[in-house]
Amino acid sequence: MTQLKITGMTCDSCATHVRKALEKVPGVQSVRVSYAQGTAEVTLVDGTPTEGLVAAVDALGYRARMDKGGSPAAAGLIGKMQTLLGGGNKPTRGEQPLHVAVIGSGGGALAGALKAAERGARVTLIERGTIGGTCVNVGCVPSKIMIRAAHIAHLRRESSFDAGIAAATPAVLRGKLLAQQQGRVEELRHAKYESILDGNPNITVLHGTARFTGDHTLGVSLNDGGEQTLRFDRCLIATGASPAVPPIPGLKDTPYWTSTEALASDAIPPHLAVIGSSVVAVELAQAFARLGSRVTILARSSLFFREDPEIGKAVTVAFRAEGIEVLEQTQASRIAHAGDEFVLTTNHGEIRADKLLVATGRAPNTRSLTLEAAGVTVNPQGAIVVDPAMRTSAPDIYAAGDCTDQPQFVYVAAAAGTRAAINMTGGEAALDLSTMPAVVFTDPQVATVGLSEAEAHHDGIETDSRVLTLDNVPRALVNFDTRGFIKLVAEAGSNRLIGVQAVAPEAGELIQTAALAIRARMTVADLADQLFPYLTMVEALKLAAQTFTKDVKQLSCCAG
Repeated sequence: MTQLKITGMTCDSCATHVRKALEKVPGVQSVRVSYAQGTAEVTLVDGTPTEGLVAAVDALGYRARMDKGGSPAAAGLIGKMQTLLGGGNKPTRGEQPLHVAVIGSGGGALAGALKAAERGARVTLIERGTIGGTCVNVGCVPSKIMIRAAHIAHLRRESSFDAGIAAATPAVLRGKLLAQQQGRVEELRHAKYESILDGNPNITVLHGTARFTGDHTLGVSLNDGGEQTLRFDRCLIATGASPAVPPIPGLKDTPYWTSTEALASDAIPPHLAVIGSSVVAVELAQAFARLGSRVTILARSSLFFREDPEIGKAVTVAFRAEGIEVLEQTQASRIAHAGDEFVLTTNHGEIRADKLLVATGRAPNTRSLTLEAAGVTVNPQGAIVVDPAMRTSAPDIYAAGDCTDQPQFVYVAAAAGTRAAINMTGGEAALDLSTMPAVVFTDPQVATVGLSEAEAHHDGIETDSRVLTLDNVPRALVNFDTRGFIKLVAEAGSNRLIGVQAVAPEAGELIQTAALAIRARMTVADLADQLFPYLTMVEALKLAAQTFTKDVKQLSCCAG
């Protein structure tokens, strides 16, 4: 029997939390915790080191020591091996490991927690809701499943080969599609988040809502009741973002959808109105249209108005060809709901719809953190301001992901979380977003990397650009689908490739090649001279590069 003396417990609920934490430590057979006596009695498998017991209790914010003079130092065989293998602030004999608090459990949070634990820190991860964050639960994963199902429905209804393959109107059973979608979500959440956290002895999970109470302390309101104070050496804020809702008169009194409700709906509305013109709005608009809804998009300006103008034009043409109504320069001034119908008053008349999806961006989840107590600076939108090393304005506090002023992509969040963990454990790492690829999963897809012409000119860079329409790309021709284009932006004079914009079926599969070319500082001549497999969409990059010096219409089909 091993006995610990524990300080900091304030009630029987605290004792329960301590018991549960100790039970998760490998080698523990049984645990009995007494709040009144301030002790924990633990039965261990023979040979089990006791350092993990102290670390598990300390991670909760209490303090533990071995009774009868036992040392709380986390220095056993595992610690020695970690030190020998290298890493950041690994504990040495007689030292406590660095304590890292991570707020959130999405892509950025988990990447940061795992890297910090790998580098010798003990980590306390705090999550107020469902483990896994936005991407796996209500974002990337369910939306891409729905979009793929909608694509299959569309191909069964119509394709470029209908003259030889009879088309048919599919029966869309949304309830069964939803069950399939949510089943995969739960599977991935368990495999990629929950089981990984459960299996890492250096990470303790607290289920509750965190707020800063000082520059190195958090108050945690536990989901099952009670309050806990957590002191940290370093902290990573990775709380993500939530759908932003515009202040349109009447909207808050209606049963409107955000993307979360839309993805969880078990029905396809006869008529769906969509407010928004960027990624989430257009992806879900097309998905619902292909699953059977009549869809009307209200775009305050035009689709993808922040991107190269040709992108919005190409997607708008594709959408209208599918029967999706795109209303440009259109805003709702009032919204009402009566008799199971939405009524939108706009500058172009009244619109009535069965359901309304509001997809006008995402707001960082920072309001409840009391960041001012720790001296963390946010921008006017509430996003945490970070430097390339993920440091905030407060010493020892870092941030990553959608709650920051960085681009809201899960792969950016994960990369930022990893780099933050390296930096907070004594290393040096920065995040370079100059060749960050982005993909929108419409059909045709939108993919970009590097600078657009407008961005280059804003930065004082003169450009030389070419646009290749897909009727010049063999893969598109044999697919009988020539919607879209490839645009290359080069620096004038050097002809170094600095940006690529693409609208094409499977554009997302070619954009990484463009990213690598830009990172390698290739010129368009370098790109044109590369070998690309014939009858692939990525060959369009080579053809687009050749247009800087040749008329590709005069080349043979696979000219080098």
